[in-house]
Amino acid sequence: MNWLRTTVLLAGLTALLLTAGQAIGGQSGLIIALLIAGAMNFGAYWFSDRMVLRMYRAQEVGPREAPQLYQTVAELAQRGGLPMPRVYVIDDPTPNAFATGRNPEHAAVAATTGILRLLSRQELAGVMAHELSHVKHRDTLIGTIAATIAGAIANLANFAMFFFMFARGDDEESPVGVVGTLLMMILAPIAASLIQMAVSRSREYAADAEGAAICGHPLWLAGALRKLELGNQRHMMPAAEAHPATAHMFIINPLKGRQLAQLFSTHPPTEERIRRLEAMAGQRRF
Repeated sequence: MNWLRTTVLLAGLTALLLTAGQAIGGQSGLIIALLIAGAMNFGAYWFSDRMVLRMYRAQEVGPREAPQLYQTVAELAQRGGLPMPRVYVIDDPTPNAFATGRNPEHAAVAATTGILRLLSRQELAGVMAHELSHVKHRDTLIGTIAATIAGAIANLANFAMFFFMFARGDDEESPVGVVGTLLMMILAPIAASLIQMAVSRSREYAADAEGAAICGHPLWLAGALRKLELGNQRHMMPAAEAHPATAHMFIINPLKGRQLAQLFSTHPPTEERIRRLEAMAGQRRF
């Protein structure tokens, strides 16, 4: 169901792009906007692992530096049929973790020192299994596609702004007229952001389910999420505040203090994630 939801949301985002493109700039405007957004996100996708790890000053570790974390990741990667990713530790008291990389062969997982101190080994396994699920299902690629389409829609809105500021044309110069272009310019980027955030939330639910299957114990992840929710309310991550565009990568939203509206949140409610995991534990055997 999560994959179906993701597919429907991406299809809706694509339809919105086509509609906005034809309404605001016609076929040529649509192509230009898509090319610009694609170029901007291509580099981010290809070099995402190095970029984000550098942002958070993550240090690569091996079995000597972080034996429990490294061994846990190695065991889970084997269970999930994945290549061994690179393992990093971020020196930050905020308990959190993320995965990055353009494909399973070029993947990395990172955990903060805060999460290593807070969680039991079983709970840590649940978290790392969640992150490996993102790697397995190439969620970095899915997120990049969504960001590219949403970025193209934002570019179209900017083109429309330029049109009104400098073209000084009448209704005939816009396929939908002045009023239609203004509405599209305002509403299309908002709608695109809503859909993009919904895609991110659907991938979190999918990663929870697959992560529970990889580690074999849904309640390990459920217990971890409870602790992480409280831990992120008590601590704020300065690096995440400085780079809010990376918030969607973490297992728990590190920007909780901003009281983001649910529709614009990159993460589903933690309570609902826990409820689903507890239901899995009661209904399925692993």
